Amino acid sequence: MDKKLLIENACKELMHYGVPDMKARCKRFVRKYMLGRKTMPVDVIFWPTGLLAGGLWYCRAELAGQYGKEWQKKAFDEEQMHEMILQIEEVLEAYFDRWRGKGMPLYFLDDLVAGETFLEQYLNRAAKTDMELKGGDSRTRQYREAVDKMADYAMEYAKDDAGSLLYRAGQGNGYVFADMLGLVCPFLYRYGMTFNRKECMELAVKQIANFLAYGMDGESGLPYHGYDMTDDCKYGIIGWGRAVGWMLRGMSKCFLSDYGRERLREPFVGFVDTVLHYQRVDGAFSWQLQALEGPADTSVTGMVCAALKEGIELKILVGEKYRQAFLRGRESLEKSVRDGRVYGCSGECQGFGLYPQRYDTYPWSLGPALIVCDDVVEGV
Repeated sequence: MDKKLLIENACKELMHYGVPDMKARCKRFVRKYMLGRKTMPVDVIFWPTGLLAGGLWYCRAELAGQYGKEWQKKAFDEEQMHEMILQIEEVLEAYFDRWRGKGMPLYFLDDLVAGETFLEQYLNRAAKTDMELKGGDSRTRQYREAVDKMADYAMEYAKDDAGSLLYRAGQGNGYVFADMLGLVCPFLYRYGMTFNRKECMELAVKQIANFLAYGMDGESGLPYHGYDMTDDCKYGIIGWGRAVGWMLRGMSKCFLSDYGRERLREPFVGFVDTVLHYQRVDGAFSWQLQALEGPADTSVTGMVCAALKEGIELKILVGEKYRQAFLRGRESLEKSVRDGRVYGCSGECQGFGLYPQRYDTYPWSLGPALIVCDDVVEGV
């Protein structure tokens, strides 16, 4: 497997995925302005590209700080490594500028995934310029403005009576989705830590605690896709793979300080143990975890393995079984990589009970693969 190709393809996808071509723009113009029909906004930082941006930043951090890993030795000499770092930095800058040029609109909670990378870019620039206490240079201030806006958006967003964020508040329902845990909580927790806003960290942890209380199946220990407190009902299937992945992603990124560790360590380890019970013989995870004879899903496998990796390295997951589970999952994922793309990924979910059985290559398998594939797990 050539990780360099993964990175290069992710750079291309970051700027092109979900952007309408000329034909689509014409159709949208006719629908909106000539027929007067409602159209969805063009969201240039929607969650698929947010996952790609996070994966690319992870690769950039590896290349910049840990040159010498086996995949790097295979892919680059030192000059090529620096060229790849510049390529990643340039495309992430262009990604941010495209959004900023449109006025930094926030259409959905999903947009906060991109905020994770914008926050890292802010911290990187502040450290380089050593100007954080002075307000930073203009570029640093632009990133700070962006992440402040995202945090305020989440804090002011509609919530149910328990304080859970309503996934699509504008639709007039009380639905809470498991997706939201991985889309919102990592950014909120990291932002709160960075700027000493404990209320952001508290909101992140509350989302996870509430879902564990109201969104889980009591018999299997796996999540429903979501729930609604107004009718006391759980929705979607039990054990949808990406719901599991989103939950693990959200939990694993709240262990950067004692606040999250003290509240989520035990439920995280218990949930991981439940999930690993459904790891397939080939190391992968199915689109629905219990469907062991159904299609494997590389997006699920990648998200689970990324959370395993983080938990192991932070010493939350201690023991050889976790390392072996990661290695088996990584091996399975790498077998699905061809020409810089990760195949065997299920299509985009359209809502509760709407899980297309269409398997191809999508950003939500490529993003996690950038973190997982051809890497070394340390800390066990």
